Amino acid sequence: MMVMSYLYCIESYYTDYPGFYCTADAGYIDVDGHVFVMARTDDVINVAGHRLSTGVMEESLASHPDVAECAVCGVDDELKGEVPVGFLVLNAGCSRPGDRIVAECIAIVRDRIGPVAAFKKAMIVKRLPKTRSGKVLRGVIRRIANGESWTMPATIDDATILDEITDALRAFGYPRGEH
Repeated sequence: MMVMSYLYCIESYYTDYPGFYCTADAGYIDVDGHVFVMARTDDVINVAGHRLSTGVMEESLASHPDVAECAVCGVDDELKGEVPVGFLVLNAGCSRPGDRIVAECIAIVRDRIGPVAAFKKAMIVKRLPKTRSGKVLRGVIRRIANGESWTMPATIDDATILDEITDALRAFGYPRGEH
């Protein structure tokens, strides 16, 4: 397991830019040399040439009164490049119909961001895969949805959640390939 963790770390953080550590943060350096970290690179998706923040979409989804937590990741799309897919965890005791909540959430994103977001797919899940420190594993979700190979993150809190996510994605026609 330790060798797998080491290899995952090397592949994830050290191979894209030899000699440098990739933090996956995006930002800029101003004329005075000050560094401004503005977002995460895995927080921006390219939908039909438009760079959109999944974080802003998540903010919109989280504003729904029945949504306890949520995640959005970009999934490959032949026509648009990527499309956002939402994952909604509902509040405990919520008894409203799931399809109605999903429709309302899609409408919220469309209203706040606009049709350019192409946000048309959201699914209700029991829980989201996270690291032990609480970070949602959006990259793993995206790789599962795209049918790409992935490795079990050493820091995952509960590995069985990835099976639940895979089942939820399968109901929407994902993954496109096999793991």
